[in-house]
Amino acid sequence: MFRQESLDERIRALGLGAPVTIRVSPKARRLSLRVDAAQRGVELVLPRRYSAEAALGFVAAHRGWIAARIAAMPAPRSLGAGASVPVFGVPHRVCRETDPSAPTVAITDGEIRVRGDPAHLPRRVRDHLIALAKRDFAIRAREAAARIGKSVVRVGVRDPKSRWGSCSSKGALSFSWRLVLAPEAVIDYVVAHEVAHLVEMNHGPRFWRLVATLVPDSDKPRAWLRRHRLELLAYA
Repeated sequence: MFRQESLDERIRALGLGAPVTIRVSPKARRLSLRVDAAQRGVELVLPRRYSAEAALGFVAAHRGWIAARIAAMPAPRSLGAGASVPVFGVPHRVCRETDPSAPTVAITDGEIRVRGDPAHLPRRVRDHLIALAKRDFAIRAREAAARIGKSVVRVGVRDPKSRWGSCSSKGALSFSWRLVLAPEAVIDYVVAHEVAHLVEMNHGPRFWRLVATLVPDSDKPRAWLRRHRLELLAYA
């Protein structure tokens, strides 16, 4: 066992050039490192019982791996004035709105027009996209669920690090708000994937057949997500 605070300090002393967060997982069988694209760092996953020396040595031995993964990440992408932000996969330019009677945020004619203090623009754009995602994904999810005779208890959006959606055993769905940046075909695939879990809480053959009935030719959107995952996570 170890004091996590002490291990944090010793890992920082390695000078890796990227933040390393530590997570103790009761399910983990071995040490592992995972890229945290949202934080431009890595996560060290530890089993419940592991020595600080072994953990420190593991991180030090993977110094080159960490550097390579961080270098491969796209540069952070802004949601501020002048930025190009995709909405449903279509690029939009963030512009400051000077009309005091205009909505706080409006998406129109290839622009995301934002009223108010320029310092607040990124937060307002993000909040607007999150609200848009929640409304849109809820509609898509309920329509897809109705097609297979199921109902959705609740639809939420969050900012998870490692997955685009989830489905609870009680029928609550959750999605990454960042999916609103992706093309609609990709959103439909992720929604269908989670809706299919209302019937099959696994990834067996019956699950994938059900996904195919909701979204034929799902290989393309799955491949798109793999290729563009880091780009979506780069928006801050």
